[in-house]
Amino acid sequence: MFEAFRVEALSTFASDIDDVIILVTVLVGFWFLLAQAALLGFCVHFRQRDGRKAQYIAGEGKKQLSWITIPLALIVLCDVYIAVVDGPVWKKVKETLPEADRVVRVIGQQWAWTFVHPGPDGKLDTADDIETVGELHVEVGKVHHFELSSRDVLHSFSVPVFRLKQDAIPGRKIVGWFEPTGTGTYDIQCTEICGIGHGLMPARIHIETPEQHAAWMSERSQTLLASTTSPRAGQE
Repeated sequence: MFEAFRVEALSTFASDIDDVIILVTVLVGFWFLLAQAALLGFCVHFRQRDGRKAQYIAGEGKKQLSWITIPLALIVLCDVYIAVVDGPVWKKVKETLPEADRVVRVIGQQWAWTFVHPGPDGKLDTADDIETVGELHVEVGKVHHFELSSRDVLHSFSVPVFRLKQDAIPGRKIVGWFEPTGTGTYDIQCTEICGIGHGLMPARIHIETPEQHAAWMSERSQTLLASTTSPRAGQE
């Protein structure tokens, strides 16, 4: 559905969200153009003319009321149709939490994103956790849960290529999910104005093959091990 309007989408629920957005755009666009055409038509038809006296219309007559009630009923039907279509999408994205293959921690702060990845043991809050700033590494074809929080003010974690957007609220941990369907490097944004450095808070998500992800994890784990076992680290 709506294939001609699609842009790159790399999550299992991205196309569902695209369908809802395009549906709303088409319906709203239709009513907007129709309203503008009616307004223009009325302006031309009822323009001032010599010999025609202006009338005061209170809109209480049955014929005048029909110009309000009929369009209103049609718009309400469109709203109901949108609700029927987007209800299952909301349930899939926001109310359903499939079993996770990976769990990552996403932390917003003025003005950077910090990501905590599980190390080789596959668990968070252990000695081999990998922490990065400004770059999130995930594996294609795996269901990822993210634990989202904020260290200061309201932020919003957005991955446009996933059609994912979730507010980060101070004092709360919000759990969501995504499953990448393709590889590459893409933008992460903060889509909530969070202070003077809001526009300087970009990050990147690296969607990797299993081999690429394993190599990245091995490299970072060796770097972490070297830094914790060096004589200088011991003295400090």
